[in-house]
Amino acid sequence: MSLIPNCASDPAHSRGRRHEEPGRVVRGPRDAFHRDRDRIIHSIAFRRLRHKTQVFVAPDGDHYRVRLTHSIEVAQIGRGIARALELNEDLTEALCLAHDIGHPPFGHAGEDALKAAMRTHGGFDHNGHTLRTLARLECPYPRFDGLNLTWETLEGLAKHNGPVRHPGWALADIDAEFPLDLASHASLEAQVAAVADDIAYDNHDIDDGLRAGLLDLDQLMAQPFVAANFAGVERRFPGAARERMLRELVRDQIGVMVNDVIATTAANIADAGVASSAEVRAAGRTLGGFSPDLARQERDLKRFMYANLYHHPSQLAAAGAAQEVVGHLFAAYADDPCRMGDDWASRLPDGDAAIVRHIGDYIAGMTDRFAIDRYAEIFGRDAVPEPLRHV
Repeated sequence: MSLIPNCASDPAHSRGRRHEEPGRVVRGPRDAFHRDRDRIIHSIAFRRLRHKTQVFVAPDGDHYRVRLTHSIEVAQIGRGIARALELNEDLTEALCLAHDIGHPPFGHAGEDALKAAMRTHGGFDHNGHTLRTLARLECPYPRFDGLNLTWETLEGLAKHNGPVRHPGWALADIDAEFPLDLASHASLEAQVAAVADDIAYDNHDIDDGLRAGLLDLDQLMAQPFVAANFAGVERRFPGAARERMLRELVRDQIGVMVNDVIATTAANIADAGVASSAEVRAAGRTLGGFSPDLARQERDLKRFMYANLYHHPSQLAAAGAAQEVVGHLFAAYADDPCRMGDDWASRLPDGDAAIVRHIGDYIAGMTDRFAIDRYAEIFGRDAVPEPLRHV
């Protein structure tokens, strides 16, 4: 008998979809959240994550993570946590797979450039753009725009990092049409998706940083969390090849974090006395996450990664080049929208704000390689900033 109260989201009691779907062909025994997951996987925006930056811009090697592989890894971690806590695995997986769909080319560097280009008309936020992409821009269905995902999936994407007090224009637009109760906490599935994202990139970015030679083991050993886990690997596998020990280190750290989240979340559920997804939303605090001690160690690890990987000189050079490409593309399209091509130019809306956001939608949907190719098309291949010329 389970000792965990039933706090799972129930697809049979979903708040539904924005649009009714009369005459929908039933394709197998799928419930509402299962269909959401499948719609996300089959979307064009999800496929484009294959060529969007995770840490390294359009990396030369085939073994580095990109946004797509990161999202799949987040889903694997999130699904495991959800199963242990008896939450809805399909909803958790849908949220994990979709959480980065709104990222523009070049990751956070591209986002910063779009934010600056659109600052007079509300700016740009990748999380808000995730909702906009899924509810407005993906249009595979004859009767309505968007993927018509359930309320629970849209709510989880909007609030997986907690209540949203001041939504940006993109999220506010979706919320006005299909209210998502932005002031409350989200489901436990959404909270699990958020911490699964942290676990995935904390550890897999270490793996990629070591592979790229931007991190080394001596640096990492200055982190007590890493040092303690590596000591455990050395005890279990004395004399093993260093490469295999490092891979084992990453697996061990993921395992420690996952087990901590499961134990801490179960204890928080019991302490809060919640026994339903509605009570989770009304709890007034986040219930899914790390213990205080591991949360502190995880923050220290993040600070280390920013100082030694994300802000490495080669990474900063690539980020500067990416911002230049995105900024100049935006200016070129604002000067002559026809440069976007017939499809996007023919749908140019009226009004300055709408036009700026339309251009933002076009650029945000680009992959790294497509953005560089469009830049070269307009300004010449020799004008592509040096850090991006290998693409």
